[in-house]
Amino acid sequence: MVRALLVLVLFVAVTVLVLSEIHPTATKTVSGSASLSTTTTTQPKPVHKSTTTTTTIPPSKVQVLVANAAGITGAAAAVSAELKPAGWALLPPTNASTQVTTSRVYYVAGFMPQADAIASSLHLPATSVGPYATTVPISSIGTAKVVVIVGPDLADTTTASSTTS
Repeated sequence: MVRALLVLVLFVAVTVLVLSEIHPTATKTVSGSASLSTTTTTQPKPVHKSTTTTTTIPPSKVQVLVANAAGITGAAAAVSAELKPAGWALLPPTNASTQVTTSRVYYVAGFMPQADAIASSLHLPATSVGPYATTVPISSIGTAKVVVIVGPDLADTTTASSTTS
């Protein structure tokens, strides 16, 4: 009888251990006069949410400089006239220091969405947009946030009705 009781206690202890491994959040109970219970709590991993804050700057707050690098009289003025209805803060058109083969749109830090919008409205490919660098063929951008360099590809599609730049 003692032997049967010992086997029974051993069976219960092994069963409790095996069940605690299979179901770690279950309550553990030890056979006998006293009972011991343990609860295992698993903390969920913290969720890291990245938030992106986008500030939409209205066109009227974005100064745009259009420079003629096409060698076609009035090209910068014509592109400026094409951008005007959208409400961009246009600076007086100017001439570039050298001619280019294709039009480009440059932006200063923080104004890429506006440069993309301008390029799109002028039907220029997304590849024509890039960050402003000192290699841009104008002497100074002044207070401009976006610079449009008008090449022959864009000058040919606009009406060069103005005689400036």
